[in-house]
Formats: sequence, C-alpha cells, structure tokens
Amino acid sequence: MKIYPVILSGGSGTRLWPLSRAVLPKQLLPLVTDKTMLQDTVLRLDGRPGIMQPLIVCGNDHRFLVAEQLREIGVTPLGILLEPVGRNTAPAVAAAAHYLKAIDPEAVMLVLPADHVIENVDAFYAAIGHASAMVGEGALATFGIVPTAPETGYGYIQSGAAAGAEGGAKACFKVDRFVEKPDRATAQGFVDAGNYFWNSGMFLFRAESYLKELQAFAPAIAAAAETAVSKDYRDLDFCRLDEASFTACPSDSIDYAVMEHTKHAIVVPADIGWSDVGSWSALWEVQQRDGQGNATRGDVYLDNVSNSLVRAEGRIVALVGVQDLVVVETADAVLVAHKDQVQRVKQVVDHLKSKDRTEHLHHTKVYRPWGCYEGIDMGERFQVKRITVNPGGKLSLQMHHHRAEHWVVVSGTARVTCGDKVSLLTENESTYIPIGMNHRLENPGKVPLHLIEVQSGSYLGEDDIVRFEDVYSRA
Repeated sequence: MKIYPVILSGGSGTRLWPLSRAVLPKQLLPLVTDKTMLQDTVLRLDGRPGIMQPLIVCGNDHRFLVAEQLREIGVTPLGILLEPVGRNTAPAVAAAAHYLKAIDPEAVMLVLPADHVIENVDAFYAAIGHASAMVGEGALATFGIVPTAPETGYGYIQSGAAAGAEGGAKACFKVDRFVEKPDRATAQGFVDAGNYFWNSGMFLFRAESYLKELQAFAPAIAAAAETAVSKDYRDLDFCRLDEASFTACPSDSIDYAVMEHTKHAIVVPADIGWSDVGSWSALWEVQQRDGQGNATRGDVYLDNVSNSLVRAEGRIVALVGVQDLVVVETADAVLVAHKDQVQRVKQVVDHLKSKDRTEHLHHTKVYRPWGCYEGIDMGERFQVKRITVNPGGKLSLQMHHHRAEHWVVVSGTARVTCGDKVSLLTENESTYIPIGMNHRLENPGKVPLHLIEVQSGSYLGEDDIVRFEDVYSRA
C-alpha cells in the first residue's frame, strides 16, 4: 500500500503570539527543536517504507517559505497546493484527494497538520499499520490520542465496538461520537471511562473513500473542490487552485463535514507523545526543562524562578523571584502571562486587529522569496531597513510613486538597475534611486548581499510598489 502524506500548513497560530504571526505562523517556526514544525513533520515521514513524498497544502502568502524550508532539509515534495483563501480542512483535503487520485487512483492519504509534536514516532507508525487494513476496505480512520489528563482544550472521540481483526481488539474501534471541548468535570469523566480519546485531527483514508463520503454529506464542498482542482494551473513550482471555485466553497472541518456523519469512521488509539502545541503552556510541556521546571531559549537570566517558559529572540531577558510565567520577547513586542491564562493571548491579537495595528501580521524581519528585510528605524518621512538578498536573488523591476531610496552595500556584490543604467556595487559603495524611477536590485554573487536602505518621502508603505517584471510571478 502506498501512503501519500498530505500536510496541512495553513492557519496563523494566534495563541502563540508574539512569535507566531499571520505572515510567519507557528508551523514555520523552530519552536521545539532547531527545525521548524513543518520540517519536523516532514522529516518524521522520511525513509519510512511505503510512505511517498509529501503533498503540502498551504496559503499563497507562505508558499516561498514552505518551498525554502523543504529545500533546506533536502525534501522534494510531490507538490505544493496553494489555497487562494482558507476554507478549513474539509475543502483542503478534498482538493488534495482529487490531486492524488489523478496520480494514483488507489491513493491512501495520511492527513497531518504541519504543527504537531509526536515524540514516539515508532508508536505512531504502529497505529498507521493497525488502520491500514481497514482503510483498504473503505474505512475512514482517525487517530485518537490516549489522554494523559482531563484536558478541556481538546475535542474528544468516544470509541465503540472493536472494528476488524487487524492487531486484535485494541487496535481499531468504531466511532460512537465526536464530543466538543468539555468542561473539566466532564473531561475527567471521559478520562475515567477509558473509551474516550483526544481528537488529534490526523486521518488515514483512501482518497476515493473520502470523496465518496464528502459527496454524500457535503456535496457543495465536494463540487467546489473538484472544480478548483480541474481548473488549477502551474505557477513556478506551485499548483494554484482555481480562485473563484475555491473561494465559493463552504468552510468546514473534516469532522463536521464527514466524520460525524459517515458510518465508516474508525478510531485508532495512539499513545504517541502527541501535542498540537496550541498554547504557550502546551509548548512548555513538550520542551526540555531545567531542575526548577524552566524552559528557556535565547539570552535568558533566571534567579529564583520556577516552572516558567522564557524565550528571548533578540535581547537579554531577566526574571527574578517569579514562578509559573510565560515571557516571550521579540523585536517589537513582549508578552508576559501566567501559564494558566495563556489562552487569553488570542484576545491580545483581536485587540491589535481592532486598532489596525500590524504586530499580529508580521515581525520587523519580513521574508521574501529573494531574501528578507528588517526594519531598523523610522520616523517622519523616513525609514531605514537592513536588506539581505540571497545568492542569485533578484527583486522585481519596480518603481515607487512616493519615495526615494538610498542603498549602501555592507557586504557582497549588488547589481543595480536604475532607469537605463546597470551597475555593480561592492562593499561601502552606494547609489540613489529617485522617486518614480524604474529600478531593480540583484545579487549576482555566491555569498549573501547585505545592504542598508534609507527611504525618504511622503508615503513609505509597502503597497507603494508598481511591479513591471518579477521572476517570482508576484502581482
């Protein structure tokens, strides 16, 4: 049996603000190891018998980051599907199912969120093995995490009678029902009962089986996803789903659209050291801690501190005489919260949105397909940025209506187009780009190009860019 991993890399992870943001969400961050969560998820699959190259589903804004992170770990994906808008998991998986069926009519899909932690990988593959035989007969399997505590932040799955003979009676069970996030007393009752599992959001089923059940219970989603794939088109190394069709698709999860209605749902108990890292307290639980229960990263000083998570991204962070705190420092924001209150971080993000602020959208360091830039200073009619262009990177040929730019090369070599003139600049050389002048910056060298950009003018927003030509096919 060939198993095709479908990795869902959408979402913004607002509960992990200020580190996770819309443009750089948690699945693209190194939260638990030195690899990003997406990279850890992909590497977890690498080299396993019967596991094919992964199919990634992500949003348009993240496409270059996803591609670069896969390149960094030496993985060539089966494909990268781009959702024009987020429509929850049922449409995303339906699009992936149609894509895979065109490659392999017998394709079995292993649906995995990109931002989960699985500590016991061998146990996870054992669970996949238990489900495989029944999936081959048309079952839709979900993996139920054996609960370790009465968690109120997870949905639950109640198991029923044993399903099939594969692996014995403890391997697979019919699903009696899905339960919404309970209160603590109810959750404790679930744990005590022994036949309730945390809903992991991971699935194994044949593409054909999923599409058949989707057509029966959510025909509007099935039709929209099929049209979106039939009208897809290639864009560089990406596959773009048809925007009109996918945007018109109803938004729903796999659970609501299919799993709660189908008679073919089974649950496979999985004791695999799982976490969805849905909050700062959840991240604290899966990280290595010192003798006082502290999990730290970055330049951190602790004195008489216990059971805390402290993360410093750029500056020293010092804590003295406190306990049970989450402290996260970034270049433009600092979060301090009690570990019991971290679910309320989402309210901070809602506040930022309501005030039309940008700290929930992106960091001061912003990644682009050619490299990145970082804001250093800004004031009335000026802005200063540090720009890095990767070897071979090329910004679009563009112009600005409202700002002029000065570029100073710090290291590396820059090829600069300004109007009809093309010149090479090296360390300590500079150039000036007048308002309204067509221009382009390239790195023709084999080492990164670093430069300082000083913008001046009446308006300095990123939307004051008119692109005439772009090798990355951006608008």
